[in-house]
Amino acid sequence: MKLTFCGGAKSVTGSNYLLESGGKKILIDCGLHQGGSYSESQNFEPFPYKPEEIEAVFITHAHIDHIGRLPQFCRAGFRGQIFSTPPTKDFGEFLLLDSEHILREEAQKRKKPPLYEISDVVATMALWHKVSYHEKTNISGFEIEFFDAGHILGSSSIVISVEGKRIVFSGDLGNNPSPFINSTEYIENVDYALIESVYGNRIHEEVDRRKEILEDLIEDTVKNMGVFLIPAFALERTQEMIFELNGLVENGRIPRAPVFIDSPLAIKLTAVYQKYSENPLYFNSESMRLLKKGDAIFNFPGLKMALTTEQSKDINNVPPPKVIIAGSGMSNAGRILHHELLYLSDPKNTILIIGYQASGSLGRNLIDGAKTVKIFGKTVSVGCKTESISGYSAHADQNQLLKWVEPMRLSVKKVFVVQGEEDQALPLAQKIRDELAVETEVPSPGDTVVL
Repeated sequence: MKLTFCGGAKSVTGSNYLLESGGKKILIDCGLHQGGSYSESQNFEPFPYKPEEIEAVFITHAHIDHIGRLPQFCRAGFRGQIFSTPPTKDFGEFLLLDSEHILREEAQKRKKPPLYEISDVVATMALWHKVSYHEKTNISGFEIEFFDAGHILGSSSIVISVEGKRIVFSGDLGNNPSPFINSTEYIENVDYALIESVYGNRIHEEVDRRKEILEDLIEDTVKNMGVFLIPAFALERTQEMIFELNGLVENGRIPRAPVFIDSPLAIKLTAVYQKYSENPLYFNSESMRLLKKGDAIFNFPGLKMALTTEQSKDINNVPPPKVIIAGSGMSNAGRILHHELLYLSDPKNTILIIGYQASGSLGRNLIDGAKTVKIFGKTVSVGCKTESISGYSAHADQNQLLKWVEPMRLSVKKVFVVQGEEDQALPLAQKIRDELAVETEVPSPGDTVVL
């Protein structure tokens, strides 16, 4: 059995792993490279395998850095099957359609043909099958089982059994407890493991206090008659914020101020959450309890959804104080840029960063303390308060990652640390060696290992 790290090695994005056994080939994830211009240029390179030779693709979850090249892959000749949990497929369709126009603009800038078109998304969805957690699938000698990764709704760690061995691909692991989804499942008795390392050298110290910190920041901004900006990923971060604000508003813990969700994609994805909200496979017991009480957990007084461009522009006519949640989460595209252009310079305002910010992104520049930023070609001074709550990250921190490896420590022959920049991956690998006495490696892009 051979494993090739085609993407996601020494990099957070571009998750893509090739597993070969008995002349048969499958993929785990087929993600887009995101971040700086170098990583984005990698999306235009040919795949390092022949798409028509791949039997199937198994998807850990719906974030674009795990699914974003699927339509391009189908366009290049893949005719096999794609498998994921039901929410992942539902999210995937919205996210791939949304990315199509962004990627088309990027291709035009680079004077290259688009990575894919709408018809390729349609073709991709026709090959995509839904599989529940713990429903085993057999393809060409590979047996596949999905476990709850606790990262976003429907996210999975994938265990593959072949040649009498078991290998687990962690996908992205959750920062538990999440406000409304179930926690990460732990897995035992595997021979090999790939583990993500986005925060492999970091501890989320505010996990237990994140709601209180959010409450304090909003209170201060509202008292100052300011604007509270949250750049949020359309998938999971926005829904977490709606859920948390729902609790703060309904319990009278923050002053009343209009809250705007300015993201058509997030609004569509929230409908998917509502579709699965009464299914205990996906939602935790506290959320189920609230639903049974009749609480609309993604709705509260003062919440307004801006679906159209005109509704988005109208937000500017509403006087402060107000809260604006808009995409994208790294401030590298989307409607948040229009609000940042207007509000970053005012010291009464606050911008809250709640997710991973890739190197080179506007969000990373803000966290790093930039005094000026460029938005739509204009230089904007940063006078507002810039705050960050890592406790709202959807990714496990170092302690949680070690806890995930611990149950398999007696059986696992080797752990491969992936999906993290080197300053996160290397310290995590050393911790696993030192504390769990497990052989651990940080592979490089393109490495192939025989298992």
